[in-house]
Amino acid sequence: EQIELLLEEDCCHECEGYGEDKICVHIEAIAELPTRFGDFHIVAFSNNRDGKEHVAIIKGEVLGAEDVPVRLHSECLTGDVIGSLRCDCRDQLEAALKKIGGMETGIVLYLRQEGRGIGLTNKIRAYSLQDAGLDTVEANLALGFRDDERDYAVAAHMIHSLKVQSIRLMTNNPKKIDQLVQHGVKVNERIPHILPSNDHNRFYLETKAAKSGHMIDFRGKPHLEEQSDKPIVQGMTESQIAQKWELTNAARRERWAQMRGLEAVGEGVTNARPGDRVIA
Repeated sequence: EQIELLLEEDCCHECEGYGEDKICVHIEAIAELPTRFGDFHIVAFSNNRDGKEHVAIIKGEVLGAEDVPVRLHSECLTGDVIGSLRCDCRDQLEAALKKIGGMETGIVLYLRQEGRGIGLTNKIRAYSLQDAGLDTVEANLALGFRDDERDYAVAAHMIHSLKVQSIRLMTNNPKKIDQLVQHGVKVNERIPHILPSNDHNRFYLETKAAKSGHMIDFRGKPHLEEQSDKPIVQGMTESQIAQKWELTNAARRERWAQMRGLEAVGEGVTNARPGDRVIA
């Protein structure tokens, strides 16, 4: 396959490097990677800055391809491995692998940038400050870091090393888009990557949206009453249709009663509105 040629082609790669630190990456190994999310190839990269090893998890033939779906995922031991509920990292990683596993082509870059770039020990220190009442941004600042210390120069170089022509980036974080574009990656589209929150990480996600610019809308759109109606589908019998309307009107009566502050709907009270079809 084409991807296996990269190792030979990249062996003598030299460049000026990307970003302020002049990061240059090298492809070190390539192998097949069957997973519960689909069959991938995994490509291991080294770099000349900090000795950290990053990987690309690849679906399909991406060399020379355009509009390749790409997800940048930063390492999170507590979330990815242990399943911490303080963040949504594991959910985001698994959702990205599942989504890309069902596509013809796609890439997940797994970047060794634990704790948004501050490292595992400092992340746990930040957790301790959050336990005392600070939010995730305030905790980072209290430790002397920026709210996000991650650098995506290495990700940009990895994408170019894979000879991808353009990408569709799965992200809610505009900084990822800005940095990739700054380093010459052609980003043609953003694919939103929003997952349900839980009681433990909702404040964390709200802080990312409010203070770090993540494109997450917690307000949502109004849910109209008509959207709760069950549809009538071709092939339904008259009795099924009648039952559907009975359930719909019963639900409406209950909702209206609740809005009026009633404890229960009295027997025989329909509260029907003009135009409602009530099945006796």
